[in-house]
Amino acid sequence: MHIADFDYELPEALIAQFPPAERGASRLLHVDAAELADLRFAQLPDLLRAGDVLVFNDTRVIKARLFGEKASGGKIEALVERVLGENRALAMVRASKSPKPGAILHFQGGFTARMVERQQEMFLLEFDFSAAPHGVHTVLDMLEVSGTLPLPPYITHTPDDEDAKRYQTVYARDPGAVAAPTAGLHFTDALLAELRARGVATEFLTLHVGAGTFKPVQVENIAEHTMHSERYRIAPDVVERLKAAKAAGGRIVAVGTTSLRALEAASQHGFLAEPEGDTDIFITPGYQFRVVDRLITNFHLPRSTLLMLVAAFAGLETMRAAYAHAVQNEYRFFSYGDAMLLEKQA
Repeated sequence: MHIADFDYELPEALIAQFPPAERGASRLLHVDAAELADLRFAQLPDLLRAGDVLVFNDTRVIKARLFGEKASGGKIEALVERVLGENRALAMVRASKSPKPGAILHFQGGFTARMVERQQEMFLLEFDFSAAPHGVHTVLDMLEVSGTLPLPPYITHTPDDEDAKRYQTVYARDPGAVAAPTAGLHFTDALLAELRARGVATEFLTLHVGAGTFKPVQVENIAEHTMHSERYRIAPDVVERLKAAKAAGGRIVAVGTTSLRALEAASQHGFLAEPEGDTDIFITPGYQFRVVDRLITNFHLPRSTLLMLVAAFAGLETMRAAYAHAVQNEYRFFSYGDAMLLEKQA
């Protein structure tokens, strides 16, 4: 298939720059091959039944963007992609000239890092906390003190305190993501309680979303695209409950493409047979889904791997119709935008 198969026209005014005034006050487009229904996200419980299982990604967005300078005085910007331990991280680094191995980088807050080596697009950085402020001992500590929230490139305002709250799910608990699992941003504690009261189970896994989620596809033939890798983990007790729910006829509903990627990656050689690891799974039309029955997701960028994923799930023509309907009816798009509930194509 070609990248042009996944293009669409989107008026810039429909790109949501801010979240809705209240969490959960978004719209929901129910997408079935036979019908498109315009709803409110608060109506989601009416579309589920007892025995269904919602699977959420509990990753927490970290303040992954750092600003500083090289020893020469040249300005640098680093985006921590993956924390590798207490004092090491893989990062994207923007500078007029890329730092070479051994180069010392100085970041705001008085922190320094040595560039250890280049790993393809990433730089392995080793941080020195010997002169750090009290209480800062790890990369995560440093980012909390000196980092900036990494809003997506299509959100143009500078991150503020409201973003710090709203670009985070209410159930986020495991720090490590550089982008929010945005389908989860619509859920409130009250909505989760209502779902559980109706007999809908909620389960959690962890996939730390990387900056590669925004990486554009730069080839014409999508089969030639190299997918980014992300780390996931599904706890053993969650695996057992998902197996039991599936055996009892419950539907597995992935909340977001990251939850879906983790579930499907874990099931390439048997149902959830590999509950932990790194995945570069690239889901395109023709993929046979092994776990997920329904998908809650936001609207995705034109020509993106996530648009290919939802086309694989619900059908390319169905998604074309859904996106045209959403544009015509002025849905809000992308991270702070509205949501869809997708039925898997037969």
